[in-house]
Amino acid sequence: MKMMAVSLTAHAHRSASRTAPPAGLAATPVIPAGCPPSITLRARLLWDARVRLLVLLAGFALIALVALMRIVSLGFVGNAPQRTSLEEALLPPRGEITDRNGAPLARAFPAYALWFEPTAMGDSGTPLVHSPQEVARQLKAIFPDIDEARMAQRLASGKAGYLRRRILPEEANKVFALGEIALEIPRETDRYYPQGTLAAHVLGYVVEGEGGKVGMEEVLEKRLGNAELRTEPVALSVDVRVQGALEDELRRGMLATNALGAAGIVLDVDTGEIMAMASLPDFDPNTAGASGAANVFNRATNGVYELGSTFKPISVAAAMDAGVVRDLAKQWDANPVPVGTRTIKDSHPLGASLNVPQALVHSSNTVTARIGDALGAEKMRRAMIDLGMDRRPDVELPAKGKPLFPKGHWSRVTNMTVAFGHGLAVTPLHLASAYAAMVNGGIWRPATLMKIDPAKAPRGRRVFKESTSSRMRQMLRMITLYGTGRSADAPGYRIGGKTGSAEKAGVGGYNKTALVSSFAAAFPMDAPRYVVVVVVDEPKGTLASSFQRTAAFTSAPIVGKLVPRIGPMLGVQPDDRRDVDISDLRYLVDKGETE
Repeated sequence: MKMMAVSLTAHAHRSASRTAPPAGLAATPVIPAGCPPSITLRARLLWDARVRLLVLLAGFALIALVALMRIVSLGFVGNAPQRTSLEEALLPPRGEITDRNGAPLARAFPAYALWFEPTAMGDSGTPLVHSPQEVARQLKAIFPDIDEARMAQRLASGKAGYLRRRILPEEANKVFALGEIALEIPRETDRYYPQGTLAAHVLGYVVEGEGGKVGMEEVLEKRLGNAELRTEPVALSVDVRVQGALEDELRRGMLATNALGAAGIVLDVDTGEIMAMASLPDFDPNTAGASGAANVFNRATNGVYELGSTFKPISVAAAMDAGVVRDLAKQWDANPVPVGTRTIKDSHPLGASLNVPQALVHSSNTVTARIGDALGAEKMRRAMIDLGMDRRPDVELPAKGKPLFPKGHWSRVTNMTVAFGHGLAVTPLHLASAYAAMVNGGIWRPATLMKIDPAKAPRGRRVFKESTSSRMRQMLRMITLYGTGRSADAPGYRIGGKTGSAEKAGVGGYNKTALVSSFAAAFPMDAPRYVVVVVVDEPKGTLASSFQRTAAFTSAPIVGKLVPRIGPMLGVQPDDRRDVDISDLRYLVDKGETE
């Protein structure tokens, strides 16, 4: 019995040693409800790991769901970042504009601004180390053009905002040296026009937060801001070299005659591309802002003028097309023309009769009026409509003047006065497009400021017969050889054109002291490639113009100086051995004194 008791005691001790955990170890995990009683320790640990993994995955799913909902909410609310691609992040915010040869006209440029931030030092006290008056005095030393008193008030107001939109790096260093933490100098991207005022009316300018204004900046707004399109510069039709020469000669002519302003256009007769366009006085797009700029009015596309005798070749061409003028040697009555209560006269007597070449060379109002009368009001009106004279000029610019086109049925006097350039007011661009059609074989094309592949030039529409265009090239050339356009002739360039001097219309009639002088030309006349139109607004008789105000002494000389400068740039070299053949008409023209 004693031995049996010892054996039972030992068995009990061994059983206890198998079931009791070692000292310092955690108790065996509790078996989850529903587990079989026979589950092992390994199975219980595996079950616990699976539960923990499921909890972890559920947590990640919940975080992902919250993040997704946040992204969607930002997208709908509009607080998501605007730049969603690498291109948007790396490219300037606005595309570049170049001339036809790739010279930059408008581009993005890193710039500095001066910003006042009153909370830069927290809410513990004044944002400025010195008084507003002292800081304003220091800023005045850096920026002499600021209003010191107004700047002091601005700083004392405690309102954040720009103190100066654009400052130079050296100016930024001086501001930084003041030690005023509230004067911040953020670096921004500015619109920069490296050519300064050159082609200002073509380009326009950009207002921060509002976009392009006035010129091609406004026209190309969507394209320049599009991330997919702004990678490539936009090439305009203008040639920066020709543009510079045009503005230079226009400015010289305007200043020499004390004129109010001037406009000029150089147009490709076969494509309609505007190689240069200028309006004076001009403005600097680099300094234009939200308040605008002075002199943004574009006289070339927005100003409408009665352009006088420059219309005479157009009227003659329309009459030739209609068969009214067949024999150029025919004599036309050159005496004053009574029309109702009016009498149409020439500026000075030209004789009892003139043939058509003589009428153009001597610029006869009376003969041109009679030719218009023979053509008839309806055909004259139709010819002007075909040339686009009844609507705003065809060009991309937003500033396009509406012609003063006689409405309804034209009376006899209206028809006769329109024939020699009165009673109908158009822009200089209208005139340039009409002359291009008159010399290029008779095809009218819309003008454009976008560079065109010559193979993709618009076909245009026929407005004159090719034979009419050929005759007009001869007679325009004769005007510069023997007539009112002699001061526009340049040796070797075979220039042909017509002067125009018209009194400006005003209240109660025409102002005899205010003229608009113009010259419309093409070169080289044996194979015309370019039209040049120059308009001078209210020139004065000065020593430079021999005390004359008419186009022969004011606008025509500008063309004579301009063409030799731009010809080689445009691939037209002077050649004294070539010219349009006028041998069959030369005998018709009196080489004597002309107006």
